[in-house]
Amino acid sequence: MQFEHASDQARYRRPTHRAGVELYHASILSHRFEPHTHEAFGLGAITSGVGRFRWRGSEHLAPRATLMLMNPEDIHTGQAETADAWGYRMVYLDRELLAELSGEPDWCFDAAVAHDALGAAEVAGLIAGLWQAGADEGGSGLAFDSRLLQLVEALRRHACVGRRARPEAALRFAPVLDFMRASLDQALSLEQLASVAGLSPFHFLRSFKAQHHATPQQVLMALRLLEAKHLLGLGLPGAEVAAAVGLVDQAHLTRAFAGRYGLTPGRYQQQLGVGHRPAPR
Repeated sequence: MQFEHASDQARYRRPTHRAGVELYHASILSHRFEPHTHEAFGLGAITSGVGRFRWRGSEHLAPRATLMLMNPEDIHTGQAETADAWGYRMVYLDRELLAELSGEPDWCFDAAVAHDALGAAEVAGLIAGLWQAGADEGGSGLAFDSRLLQLVEALRRHACVGRRARPEAALRFAPVLDFMRASLDQALSLEQLASVAGLSPFHFLRSFKAQHHATPQQVLMALRLLEAKHLLGLGLPGAEVAAAVGLVDQAHLTRAFAGRYGLTPGRYQQQLGVGHRPAPR
């Protein structure tokens, strides 16, 4: 599968010495990312054009020289808003690694876009430096880790840090999300999910969408593709990954993965440098 436009590009890289980090460079003109999520914080800067995305039930614009600040499992879309390609650089950081780097647990961001031109320029430069340092297989990783700490420090002023009480609705639907994650390879019904929440089917449907700004099916697909991304990163073959997350076949996985992450499963594995490995038992 190719992007609709020849200039659309998406590239991933992971440093070999530091788990919990994934780098991403993209330039998007025609592709429209379907609702998807990441298991890590998505932190980065817009370097060209204007992006449009749906997040927490509303449409948002991310023009050049702004910061992108996504929490883990925030469901969102993405596309170029203007005739110019939308370029951006991101780093995805696991919760545990971010807490270790900052010395502070429970980071979160209340706004997905921060209008901070100086900060965006600094972050874009740091991620570019991380990209280059991550390619230095012979290095000790010290340069990479030093830049990573600088990046976290640059973003600290935009973060809310400290444990906050979760809304009652979020607590009610937490078991539903856990049930989804445990049942990715199964066909789930509205009645099953509503029963987990202790609600009638259509009360559940309305309340779930109001809380997550997405339908249960959209959230389920986002979780399936998130797990697929994890399994592909471990080197599992596409056919096994498709079966493990409840997709019809490898072709279904290819379409769904490219629609959400901007490239095919095979290309993603190639960029990460992982070969096929046996499925874990």
